[in-house]
Amino acid sequence: MDSPIAVIGGNGRVGRLVVEKLLARGERVRVLGRSERGSRHRSEAEFFRADVREPATLTAPLAGCSAVVYSVEPGTSDSGSDSPRATMYQGVLNALEAATAGGARPHFALVSQIYVTRPENSMNSYGRLLDWRLAGEDAVRAAGLPHTVVRPSWLTDRHAAGSAVRLEQGDTGDGKICRDDVAEAIVNALYLPAGAGITFEIYNGSGSAGTDWSRLFGGLRRDEAPAAAR
Repeated sequence: MDSPIAVIGGNGRVGRLVVEKLLARGERVRVLGRSERGSRHRSEAEFFRADVREPATLTAPLAGCSAVVYSVEPGTSDSGSDSPRATMYQGVLNALEAATAGGARPHFALVSQIYVTRPENSMNSYGRLLDWRLAGEDAVRAAGLPHTVVRPSWLTDRHAAGSAVRLEQGDTGDGKICRDDVAEAIVNALYLPAGAGITFEIYNGSGSAGTDWSRLFGGLRRDEAPAAAR
């Protein structure tokens, strides 16, 4: 791409993989994180100390980016700066505002999770984690940008459930997914036209490791933007 790609949370376990895959494609990558500690990227990645809860820290690193990947740990407190509301909703709003300053329209890829439409799930007892993740998703879909919302199932470092990848919609399933496959899905969605305007769950299963991302994305239903972000 002609302009840099920003990875918010690029020092995290999924974010690091996204950064490495983008660097391998020759992209200019900006890594946004609260601390440079733990950063393992090659020197080609430019690090910015930034916090999604502090809008002023996002202005410079998100300026002029062709794409933004949002892969942030949500926190589990009921309120305050370590709550899902602060990170997965208000933080998303802050990132969207900074990324679109001056009329910019980057591709915005959000890493969410399965179960977000199931508020009765026990995970929602942690600061209304599922409710606020869904609210952040809705904000992305309502922003009018090229976007991709990825809902990983239970994350693993290896292909514990098989090497094949399947994508679903409707948030009714369960399963496991290798972090590397999540990163592959995100990166491919930034390049393929069929990867924009979709929300999907991602799982591993038995079968071949070969993945035709264009076919997988093309078989999904396009998003309808909510009337307004929650």
